[in-house]
Amino acid sequence: MTRFVDLSHNVEHGMITYKGLPAPIICDSLSREASKPYYAEGTTFHIGKIEMVANTGTYIDSPFHRYADGNDLSELSLETIAHVNGVVFRANPARRAIGPEVFAGAEVRGKAVLVHTGWARHWGSEQYFDGHPFLTAEAAEWLKAAGVSLVGIDSLNIDDTSDGHRPVHSILLGADIPIIEHMCNLENLPESGFKLHSVPVKVCRFGTFPVRAYAVIET
Repeated sequence: MTRFVDLSHNVEHGMITYKGLPAPIICDSLSREASKPYYAEGTTFHIGKIEMVANTGTYIDSPFHRYADGNDLSELSLETIAHVNGVVFRANPARRAIGPEVFAGAEVRGKAVLVHTGWARHWGSEQYFDGHPFLTAEAAEWLKAAGVSLVGIDSLNIDDTSDGHRPVHSILLGADIPIIEHMCNLENLPESGFKLHSVPVKVCRFGTFPVRAYAVIET
């Protein structure tokens, strides 16, 4: 038996992913009514239009997001973002700062490391934007040294946003390790034994884009 677990939020018109960034505008480019003159009677089509910033919904960061000479979305290796062995680590809900101790002793080389904080339960509320959990620079250094394939988190940001420093982005993206933020449903995953898929659109000279992240569990 194969089970799929969706790890992505819906992208909806007017939703806010990160305060200060504009919400997506989702509308018709060609409505079904407007398409009628172009096709046979009874045949209509809808062509949608979306205007959004790259950091919308559940999205992946490529190195280009942080570094001008880093790999962009089109240059991400599929081996690092598709059909990757995944592991989940459960963060202590009483602590915002998640250090390397949560990964202590784990073998994660070549794996997608997902950090379950439970913060996704606040998605769509004002609380989501305030006091979110994050990884420390020390945790990022540990993951880099451990040779992980990808790191994801179900929180507003993988970094502390109380100031302008973004050490986790700098460390991981500088090591060609993609980051996924705003994940959800990590509580529905086993701690290991699943494959992660998180492939974005292949856009050149672009650093970030939404993904339909999901896990495949063979039972």
